[in-house]
Amino acid sequence: MRKENTLFIGKVFHRFPSLPSTNLYAFELLSKSKPSEGTVISAVHQTAGRGQIGSSWESADGQNITLSVILYPSFLLPRRQFALTQAVALSVRDFITRYTEKPVKVKWPNDIYIEDGKAAGILIQTTLSHKGFQNCVVGVGVNVNQQQFSPLIPNPTSLSLAAGRFFDLPPLIEEYCQALERRYLQLKDGHRQALGEEYRRHLYGMGRKKLFERPGGGRFAGEISGVNESGQLLIRHDGEEEAFHLKEVKMVLK
Repeated sequence: MRKENTLFIGKVFHRFPSLPSTNLYAFELLSKSKPSEGTVISAVHQTAGRGQIGSSWESADGQNITLSVILYPSFLLPRRQFALTQAVALSVRDFITRYTEKPVKVKWPNDIYIEDGKAAGILIQTTLSHKGFQNCVVGVGVNVNQQQFSPLIPNPTSLSLAAGRFFDLPPLIEEYCQALERRYLQLKDGHRQALGEEYRRHLYGMGRKKLFERPGGGRFAGEISGVNESGQLLIRHDGEEEAFHLKEVKMVLK
């Protein structure tokens, strides 16, 4: 990538033909040293990608963006860490909206949807100490040129399917690094409220009647009304607003 286009993200760039997980490799680096903030680990093929809470991320060889970025958000209190999730999610949305005029939304907490299809996923893993954030690894997977997916994956899509063309990956990785840096610096400059408002504005299903399911299988109809400071999803149903942690509720998609 052209390093002059960012201040720090991607200044150190590790690119591999294949890795089990870019996040795992990032933590291996962190266990041995303190890499520069903004160090990027990218893999042409990721064989054991990870998603939220034990889920996996499937990516066809050489067709998509799979990368991790090492950050040190020491300016952020641990109780504010969902603000980092919001900044990263918006950075992926910013990037994708450059290549499609179709609606691009954030499906809570950090999947990116083009219309009703999942185009990208994010896994943020943090290490905390008594002083606060020790380090953070931001893993991002974006479906770019892949057009065929496993039938086990619900409602996938890609930039290629949305835009009707294929893309050269290296320039796109460069552009994503720029998008992430802009949002990260916005967060570092103290604009948490603006990020939160924008995140809420772009929430998938916001203010629309949807069907939701609890872990036990119970279903209810409700409307997403936003997220709270802890990152819980707020859903209004049966005349009340209820807050949900990750995996406590899921939207039922057709």
